[in-house]
Amino acid sequence: MAKSPQDLVRQEILGIQAYHVSDSGGMVKLDAMENPYRLPPEMQSELGALLARVEINRYPDPTGRELREQLRQKMRVPDGMEVLLGNGSDDLIQMITLALAKPAAVVMYPDPTFVMYKLNAILCGMKPVGVQSNPDFTLDTKAFLAAIREHNPALVFIAYPNNPTGALFEERDIEEIIRAANGLVVLDEAYHAFAQKSFMSRLAEFPNLVVMRTVSKLGLAGIRLGYLAGAPAWLQEFNKVRQAYNVNVLTQAAASYVLGKLDVLEAQAARIRGERKSLGDGLSALPGVTVYPTAANFFLARVPDGPRSFASLKSQGVLVRSFHGAHPMLSNCLRITVGTPDENRVLLSAMREAL
Repeated sequence: MAKSPQDLVRQEILGIQAYHVSDSGGMVKLDAMENPYRLPPEMQSELGALLARVEINRYPDPTGRELREQLRQKMRVPDGMEVLLGNGSDDLIQMITLALAKPAAVVMYPDPTFVMYKLNAILCGMKPVGVQSNPDFTLDTKAFLAAIREHNPALVFIAYPNNPTGALFEERDIEEIIRAANGLVVLDEAYHAFAQKSFMSRLAEFPNLVVMRTVSKLGLAGIRLGYLAGAPAWLQEFNKVRQAYNVNVLTQAAASYVLGKLDVLEAQAARIRGERKSLGDGLSALPGVTVYPTAANFFLARVPDGPRSFASLKSQGVLVRSFHGAHPMLSNCLRITVGTPDENRVLLSAMREAL
């Protein structure tokens, strides 16, 4: 008799849920930390013409050599450091985790944080260890250092700033963790354009540090491009587990074109940073809402009844992300992306109704 998936699939895979993305058709979409602004019309036309000339009948450059060099220059990667490309940051997280997945090896991270750190640890057979943050979502550095001594992690992930809380941990605390760790520390700087803080320039200072970023939050979420910067000794090992041709020709061409006009995306990020304050003030003025400080392009807000508010917003055509039930510290919490001024006004109006 043929065996069923329940007979053959690993037990830990059977015990988890696939990553869920809500249907956003026809909604004011404020659930995924995307840049709400499109490229200017002239850039759209130029990019369309460029992509029409791409030889999609040919495989891409396997390592994206020209794009890597462009990222090195535009993102000020220090001399002596290498760059590795991924199909989004998720691809890079998987590469790193898979490369370090020795039996009984530990992956450590502040908790709550980006779910893919834990998920990839489980997928790769590593032991995930989350260290609970303080009640205000700041980093419990003392507890984290104690956990490092206890578990000796092979891999530490720290989102800087953190997702879904928006907290930007203190630089001195990050330094202390990097120095205390015997294993690799990955700083996930997906929101660096909004935090205006980075460890990129300090890579040479810490031999066990790599910096991971994505162009998704800058306004290129649809092309799926992440990049990792670090010492060649680390990246040459991660490159061994990279899927061949993992970054397609259209992504490489589109990214190269837009990076040549990076000032457009940086101006959009500045607009979002400016609108962030207005939205934060508006949310904080709502009755019963606790808004946590953020250095990213989103807010974590605790409301009196998270499921009810989420459902009400959705019924009004506004999609945010509910974290109620995802973690004990996130009960009744909604994550709200900073949108355009019009989108933010619609959100605030809908929130008043939802409350």
